[in-house]
Amino acid sequence: MALRHIGFFPHTLVASTNFTPKPKLNHNRFFFSPSHSFSSTVTVMASNARKVLIPIADGTEPMEAVITIDVLRRSGADVTVASAADSLSVQALHGVKIIADASVSDVANTAFDLIALPGGVPGVDNLRDCGVLEGLVKKHVEDGKLYAAVCAAPAVVLGQWGLLNGLKATCHPSFMEKLASYATSVESRVQLDGRVVTSRAPGTTMEFAIALVEQLLGKEKADEVAGPLVIRSNHGDEYTFLELNPVQWTFDSPPKILVPIANGTEEMEALIIIDILRRAKANVVVASVEDKLEILASRNVKLKADTLLDEAVKLSYDLIVLPGGIGGAQAFANSETLVNLLKKQRESNRYYGAICASPALVLEPHGLLKGKKATAFPAMCNKLSDQSEVENRVVVDGNLITSRGPGTSIEFALVIVEKLFGRKLALELAKTIVFTRS
Repeated sequence: MALRHIGFFPHTLVASTNFTPKPKLNHNRFFFSPSHSFSSTVTVMASNARKVLIPIADGTEPMEAVITIDVLRRSGADVTVASAADSLSVQALHGVKIIADASVSDVANTAFDLIALPGGVPGVDNLRDCGVLEGLVKKHVEDGKLYAAVCAAPAVVLGQWGLLNGLKATCHPSFMEKLASYATSVESRVQLDGRVVTSRAPGTTMEFAIALVEQLLGKEKADEVAGPLVIRSNHGDEYTFLELNPVQWTFDSPPKILVPIANGTEEMEALIIIDILRRAKANVVVASVEDKLEILASRNVKLKADTLLDEAVKLSYDLIVLPGGIGGAQAFANSETLVNLLKKQRESNRYYGAICASPALVLEPHGLLKGKKATAFPAMCNKLSDQSEVENRVVVDGNLITSRGPGTSIEFALVIVEKLFGRKLALELAKTIVFTRS
């Protein structure tokens, strides 16, 4: 059998059969750059786009769900997020609240081009035990359609449903023995066999999602989507970062971290930061800058904050971290409450950071990068007054940390963990999520 590597990711996706992706459709030539939100133009096109179902449940791993949703929507796919829970509001792992577009029952009779299952325990158990979903996925597979799963889902869901028989598949390292009961288990970061794509963990999900774009729409579209994400090419290597004017980050135990979100926030960046910092046992407060807890992120993912910013500012924080997204960054910059909080944070020598559009649209115009080296989303680095270190994926300058985009978000979050808790814990987390090799 021929082995093949997906174009944008050398040594990432392994195909165990000679499989040709479906030809790309002309009506999907529209794609999203990070400066575009999921607009009404795309809604009009949705009936012509490839239809994708991503089911979620209580206990779903939020990074795996949201990265897959976000990347596929960037390709122009019509993605439905369906709840297998009792309500549309799903309590994902690490205290993350995601609001689905529909229930699984609502879409039981809908035909999809792709169904992709996120992992997370007990999320995978809840997906497996959803009879309506099982019937939907089995019919989908019988019809010869593309299907996929990541982390625990290949073993716990697809395997137990009998949908991996005679196929090569991968999954999270801790579920490999279970997977071997149902499939030929392999350790590829992303594995393609016939019509099924499997992957290992949160740290491989962006590669997984781009592989799904290639299978749906072809290599050119996959490369088109992948480029602006600023994904690293050295998958599995230890992360690195630039540190200038190093200081020892000290904090209360556990450190209290504020992550603001707003309409237009880049959901991948927000969720990756929240997820990884909560894995490190930091006390993360997610605060909505809007007048309600629920926000609509840049790729139409609905997230629910823990509190409103007006309440959150009554407390002090060891660290304030801003996710990106054009609309979200603009909302942050226009929030006098948040800007004043950031200025006090700097004045008191406490820690603050931002990724993607936020260094350029929030920190720079409000003087919060004065005398500091920083980086930002590549297309926005020209807005920084000091561009000398912008090519670095993560830059730490004293009490400030900045980074470039969705594809650098895991590194960004791991560097925060390292500054707060030490490199040993950061590397342990990196291995747990299969961002780096074990």
